[in-house]
Amino acid sequence: MLVKVEAVQPAPSKPITVRVQSAVGSAVVLWQGALEAVGREHYVEWTVDEGIAWEVNTWPSASGTSELREDGDHIVFRGQLSLTEGGGAVLELGGALILLGLADPPLPEGVEGAWVEVCVARDHVTVWPYEV
Repeated sequence: MLVKVEAVQPAPSKPITVRVQSAVGSAVVLWQGALEAVGREHYVEWTVDEGIAWEVNTWPSASGTSELREDGDHIVFRGQLSLTEGGGAVLELGGALILLGLADPPLPEGVEGAWVEVCVARDHVTVWPYEV
């Protein structure tokens, strides 16, 4: 996903906090790129270090449009959910694929392909820049 990376909190150690602006929204997340790379556009990979649990941090969405937003100290991703053969999940968010682990309670039957909202703690969301 192509995002604009803006400085939020200068820090001498990693990870630093940045605001990412994308075509589907913006949020403040942890940054695993070089400090001097902040302030530019980058393709990024998303890491979510929190398992998704149905009706705990993951719910069905009435909207079929991808969205990225903040809700207090949490990041909300709205996208289309797919399940992996390895027991995980993938959220398609505006063309980006975000791998997600599963937690209890498990996802219900029939959730494959559904539009969902996933709400996770901000400090569990990291972006990693990469070259195309």
